[in-house]
Amino acid sequence: MPKKITAAFCTFNRAPRLPGLVDALRRQECPIPFDILVVDNNSSDDTESVLDSLARMDGARLEYVREATQGIPFARNRAVEECLARGADFMLFMDDDELPAAGLLAAAVDALENEGAECAGGRVEIVFKPGQRPKWLGDELLGFLAEIDHGNEAFWIEDKTTPLWTANIAYRMEIFARQPPLRFDTRYNRLGHAVGGGSDAIMFRAMVDRGIRIRYRPDMVVDHYVDEWRLKRSYFLKLHFISGRKHGQFQTPDYPNTLFGVPPFMFSQAMHQVFKMLGMLVTGKPELIRQAMNCTNAFGKIWGRVLRNRQQSRQP
Repeated sequence: MPKKITAAFCTFNRAPRLPGLVDALRRQECPIPFDILVVDNNSSDDTESVLDSLARMDGARLEYVREATQGIPFARNRAVEECLARGADFMLFMDDDELPAAGLLAAAVDALENEGAECAGGRVEIVFKPGQRPKWLGDELLGFLAEIDHGNEAFWIEDKTTPLWTANIAYRMEIFARQPPLRFDTRYNRLGHAVGGGSDAIMFRAMVDRGIRIRYRPDMVVDHYVDEWRLKRSYFLKLHFISGRKHGQFQTPDYPNTLFGVPPFMFSQAMHQVFKMLGMLVTGKPELIRQAMNCTNAFGKIWGRVLRNRQQSRQP
């Protein structure tokens, strides 16, 4: 039997974007058979009727399923289980607010089948509409909108300094078949178009820790179209607060001396970030927004520790 790759994406209330995305996927040239899997995570628009129409069109076969549990890690895990059940050898993940560049599937298959990678990912290029990008949004902040660019050369990823996201990543399905615990962490949930998440970052770190062979391929490219509501300072601040909260709640160790579950050094770290931000505010340094993000992250960690302490105190 020839090997097969499934191009999968999860969607929530983005029905107008689906025809263009599916058409772009169907126009991909791929050295092995491929199909398309869409996980509808309880959309309330006409996503189902649009997908039903797309499934009847010519081109690569499209199937869609509805995941009743709300949240992106549940939808991603459903995609993993569906691909395992369907016997796919490889799976490529992307998002419903993106378009694949030519050669995406071919590059993914080459990395997984010919180079021996168990996971491969590539570039995520942010696309702004004319006049959409705020002046304060520097290139150094684009990574927080899921931009990925690790250069023009392919290489093996051996540590966590060059991450890959589910915006553009492919897997050998056997890594999920032989390791059932290797799934997207549902504690890092994000509902619909809400701020937060992080389950793909946790998955990447878990794969690095397990020694899974990860390949960066610069010829795997998707264009990422950013929603207007994410291009606000408040989004970046809230994103970092939530990231800090989840880190403090789920990833920090136990400490012998705490106040409401918070080790004293976290308070001093947060105040250090505040004074540094105030200094930048006085001097008018352009890095102010980045420092404000550091502040919200520090206070998020404190709040995460408080929540952790509350949870532990309820346990028998």
